Amino acid sequence: MGANTSQVSDLSDNPSLKALVGTESISENDPFWNQLISFTFISPTNSGDSKSLEEAVIPLAKILIENNPRTGNFGALVRIFLGRTKELKISTECQDQLFIWQAHNALLMIRCLLKVFIREMSEEELHLQFSYHERAPGSFEETGNEDLLEELLSNLVHLIVEVPLLDITYNILFEAVTTLLVFFSYQLFHKDILRGGIICQHIMKGRCMSLTSRLVKTLLYNFIRQEKCPPPATHIFEPKAEGGLLYGLASGVANTSTLPMEQPHAFQINFNSLYTALYEQQRSDQVTLLLYTLLHQNANMRTYMLSRTDMDNLVLPILEILYHVEERNSHHVYMALIILLILTEDDAFNRSIHEVVLKNISWYTERSLTEISLGSLLILVVIRTIQFNMTRTRDKYLHTNCLAALANMSAQFRCLHQYAAQRIISLFALLSKKHNKVLEQATQSLRGRQGDNTALPDYAQDLNVIEEVIRMMLEIINSCLCNSLHHNPNLVYALLYKRELFEQFRMHPSFQDIMQNLDTVIGFFSQRLEQAGSDLSVERVQEVIMKGAQALPKDRLKKFPELKFKYVEEDQPEDFFIPYVWSLIFNSGVGLHWSPHGIELFSMDSG
Repeated sequence: MGANTSQVSDLSDNPSLKALVGTESISENDPFWNQLISFTFISPTNSGDSKSLEEAVIPLAKILIENNPRTGNFGALVRIFLGRTKELKISTECQDQLFIWQAHNALLMIRCLLKVFIREMSEEELHLQFSYHERAPGSFEETGNEDLLEELLSNLVHLIVEVPLLDITYNILFEAVTTLLVFFSYQLFHKDILRGGIICQHIMKGRCMSLTSRLVKTLLYNFIRQEKCPPPATHIFEPKAEGGLLYGLASGVANTSTLPMEQPHAFQINFNSLYTALYEQQRSDQVTLLLYTLLHQNANMRTYMLSRTDMDNLVLPILEILYHVEERNSHHVYMALIILLILTEDDAFNRSIHEVVLKNISWYTERSLTEISLGSLLILVVIRTIQFNMTRTRDKYLHTNCLAALANMSAQFRCLHQYAAQRIISLFALLSKKHNKVLEQATQSLRGRQGDNTALPDYAQDLNVIEEVIRMMLEIINSCLCNSLHHNPNLVYALLYKRELFEQFRMHPSFQDIMQNLDTVIGFFSQRLEQAGSDLSVERVQEVIMKGAQALPKDRLKKFPELKFKYVEEDQPEDFFIPYVWSLIFNSGVGLHWSPHGIELFSMDSG
């Protein structure tokens, strides 16, 4: 490195790098620094290149760890970077690339060294590496109480929020975000969540605290823009006709006039642009997680999303994620389901999804759906997820959230597609079959136990779980019949067609109360069909059902409390989300690579 093009293979023999990590202190005023950071080197943007770079840096970094307490060269490099960044914003406005180029190169070197440091030492020891000063007299003054680590962290955040995202600043902004991730990566090597570390304290309580809103806002706008990495030869700033980032920031004002002024960290953002970016990118874990965070944590964004008349744009990608459940990791599926649960807490959403008619859903391959409402499709996908979970993962929380979403929707079911109605009853049939199987296993186990002291499987617990799910399904069917029977002739048809499924539960103490309404409906329509004659066509049966639905007195059905379920986050959600977020970073392969050896935060197969 130094005034030429550098390659990974050259690093170990590079004289400038040898001087940096060597035993001699280098004054900040020495021309050496200008030469050191004047090189052409394309930052790695994939895991493979990052791995090669790190392997080349490790020997140099370990030498620096030994010598830095005497030379203070690492701290000097950090100060050189800080000095270059002071002029970055002006350099960007003047299209002067020299400071941007040199600042990027200095930060790239700092980041590469930090990554090795963090793997080799504790946070306290890292803090010391920033505090060591050059010991030769006269070169520069001691700064006393200066905390160079906090200064660097604060500078990185300032850089991200102050410098506009342009072709000529893309690489240094990418490097700034990547360096922050490297700082935070201490968490990877600890199983417990780090809540009180030095770096965390600086970010959460130090000088960075006042910039948190602007940082989140800037990162969200970067997400909205989805800028691609400019080609390596890009050196000329070309202004965007629409004004780029600054225009985007200004255009957000109108969307957030309702934000309470007393919220100290509130900021303005263009909800329409954010909504569009969310549904256009809604197929990756990262974007699903971002959507969840906005829906759950930001009431204004949630209200805006629920007011949209094109909710199918957002919901369809979520349903596609769930439809391909076997190809997704469990966390991604869980996030998608929670999003649906949050959406179904809103009655207007539950009504409107049955008014949106979709045609030819190409990714739904089990059956040709030439025309179906969004609501019916949602029901089909959630039921499919339940059935997948029953046969594969058997995750109780997955069941609970699926059923809660269906329950929230049930009173608003409208004009259910015949296939959706069939699948509701088919799911009940599957649960009934599973219930009978567990009962049979328990009976056989008790018969064969005589004289045998070996432990038995807990069939009572299995039976209790399956009966809870059956109860929930009966409540969902009952809720639809009580609130919108006349809107759902296909469900009544499916119920009558499989009426024998419900016989065994009529006198069961766990289901007796809820079965009264189903018995009433089955009995009422069965009598109507008998009166209509024998050998009825499907069309004639549907006609009898539709007329009967108008004639059934509502007071014949017993009233039950409305089914309403609300998503509540765990007491310490960080125990779930921090490992999940880091698993996404670890597996993303964008500009960073970590060896799986020594990773404690999550297992390698958790993704």
